[in-house]
Amino acid sequence: MGNSTTATGSPASADAAATGVAPRSAGHAKKARQTPKGTASAGSRPSGSGHAERVFLVQTAFAELGGSAHGPGEIAEFTGLDDSVVYRILQSGIYQRIFERVDRGLYRLRTSAAQLAFTALDHRLDGAASQTVLRDLRRATDGGLAFLYMVAPFSGAQRQCIDMAVGDSDLAELGMTPRDVLSVTRSLRTGASGRTILAYLPEVLQQRVLAEPVPEQAGPGVYRDNDALVASLAEVRDLGHALGYEECMAGWNSCAAPIMWDGSIMGAVLLLKLTSVMPVAPDGVIEATKEAAAELSRYGAARPSADQA
Repeated sequence: MGNSTTATGSPASADAAATGVAPRSAGHAKKARQTPKGTASAGSRPSGSGHAERVFLVQTAFAELGGSAHGPGEIAEFTGLDDSVVYRILQSGIYQRIFERVDRGLYRLRTSAAQLAFTALDHRLDGAASQTVLRDLRRATDGGLAFLYMVAPFSGAQRQCIDMAVGDSDLAELGMTPRDVLSVTRSLRTGASGRTILAYLPEVLQQRVLAEPVPEQAGPGVYRDNDALVASLAEVRDLGHALGYEECMAGWNSCAAPIMWDGSIMGAVLLLKLTSVMPVAPDGVIEATKEAAAELSRYGAARPSADQA
C-alpha cells in the first residue's frame, strides 16, 4: 500500500558497472565485455582458479544474467571460464540437483536453489521482532500506519505486505480493498515501498518491472513515465529513502526505507499518513522510518556462530 514520489536512497556503488572479463584458460583470451548496470563483471570477481570458486561463479552467473535459461557459451563469456569447464560444472550440477537442462544446450537453476535461500533466511526475523519495530515507528510518527513489505518469495520483481501496525484501524476504512492489495501494492512500479525495493534490485529485474503496465487502480501520483521512474530510483539510492505522494491511493502520502540483508535488498518499511495530516514528510518521520528499516536490517545481518565468536 505504499505511496511514492520523490523517493531515494543508498550507495551509489550499486549503479557502478565494471567492464572486462578474466582471460580464458588454455591461453584463449576473451573479449572484454560490459556488464549490465548494477552487476559485477567477471573481471572484478575471483578468477576461479580453484574448482569451488568456478562452481560458485557459474551459479552466480545465472542470477546476474537474468532470463530463464542460458547456454554454456554465454556463461563462459560472462564468467571468463573456459567453455569446457562450464559444461562439466553444469553436467555435474544436474546430478547434484543444482541445475537442470530445459532445452538442448540451455540450463537454469533448479528450484532447490530456492530451498537454500529459505534455509538461509530461517530465524533471521520473527513476527514479534517486526511488530515491535513497527509499533515503535507508529508511536514515533504520531499514529502513522506502519507496514513491512518484503520481496515476494515466488517472484523477484514483486512485493508482499507481511506485517503492519495500524492500531484499531480497519484497512477497509482506509480505502484499501483486497483487490488493491493484490494488484496495486504488489507492483514495484508504485508506492514508496515498491520503488525503494526496485531501486536495489539487479537491472535485469528492474527492466522486467519497467516493462509492466501501471496498475489500473494506482493513485494520481504514480510514475507513468519510465524515465522519471528510473530517475527516482537513483534518488532512492542517494538518499536512502523514498517519499510517496498519493501514488498508490488518493489522499495518502508515505515514506519508505530499504531493509538490506548481507548487502541484498529484502524489503522496505513503509510509513503512511493522510495528505491532510502529512502534506510533506517532515524530517522526524523520515528519520524514524529509516531507523525502523535499519533495525530490521540489523536482524538480518550475518553474525558469527557461538563457536566462531
